[in-house]
Amino acid sequence: MTETWKDDNCAAIKAHYAVLSIPKAAALWCCVPDDYLEKILSEVTQLSESGFGRGVWCHPDVPCLEPRSRAIAEAIESGELSHGREDAAPVASSDHVAYERRHIFGRDLKAWMEKAFPNEKPAFLFDDIEQNSHSSISAESYRALKAERDTLKSRLDAGLEKYRKLRDEKESIEAERDAIKKIVDDAFPASNGKVDVAPQDSQYWNKLGVLASQAIEKYPAWRDSQRKVQKTGNLQEWLTTVIEANNREAEIIKNILADFYQELR
Repeated sequence: MTETWKDDNCAAIKAHYAVLSIPKAAALWCCVPDDYLEKILSEVTQLSESGFGRGVWCHPDVPCLEPRSRAIAEAIESGELSHGREDAAPVASSDHVAYERRHIFGRDLKAWMEKAFPNEKPAFLFDDIEQNSHSSISAESYRALKAERDTLKSRLDAGLEKYRKLRDEKESIEAERDAIKKIVDDAFPASNGKVDVAPQDSQYWNKLGVLASQAIEKYPAWRDSQRKVQKTGNLQEWLTTVIEANNREAEIIKNILADFYQELR
C-alpha cells in the first residue's frame, strides 16, 4: 500500500505561509538554486546606505536581483504589498519598519505578483498547473487538455508498438523466404539460367495455389459483407481463419488478390 502522506511535501501550503526577507524573495524570484541561496544571501549588499536604496539589494552574480528587489520595495512603499518585521505579520501604514527587517508572506507576494507581473510565475510560489496555464485557460481546462494529450500519446505509443511488431514479422517472413529460396537454389542448381524442376512438384506451391484460388473465389462475397476492408486488419484475419493460410501465405495471397481487385492495390 502506497503511503502518500509520506511523500506529500505540502509545497502549496509552505509557499502560502512562507516568511521571506526582501533579498530572499528577490533571489528566489531570480531562480537562484537552493544549494546557492544561503551563500548568495550572505553576500548581497544594499544599493545605498540611506533612503529608498536601503530596501534594494544587489549581487554581482545575480543581475536580476536589483530590479526585482526594487519592484518589491516599491510595492511595499506604495502599500500594494503587505509587509511586517521578522514574523511578516502586516503592520499599519503608519508603522515604519527598518529596510533590513522587512519580511513578507508568500501568499501576499503571490497575490501582488499575479496583478503586477501576470506573466511571472516562479516555482517557489506557483505550482506546475499555475505555471503552465494562461489567464484564459482554467486549471480544469488545463487538466482536461493534459488528460487528452496523455490519451493521444498512449494511443500513439500503442500504434508504434504494433508497427514494430508488424515490421519484425515482415522481416521474419522475408528472411524465411530468402532461406527457402536458397534451399531450392542449392538443391536444384540452375543450368544456363534455368532451374530443371517443375513447380507442380512442390507441395508448398500446390497448397498455396489451392489457398489462392479459394481466396480469389470467395473474396467478393466476403468483401461485400464488410464495412471496410483493411489489409492488415480484417483481411488478414479472414485469410488466416477462413482460408486457413498462415501469416506468410496470407501476405502472398494478398498480393495475388491485388492483381484481381483494384481496392487492394
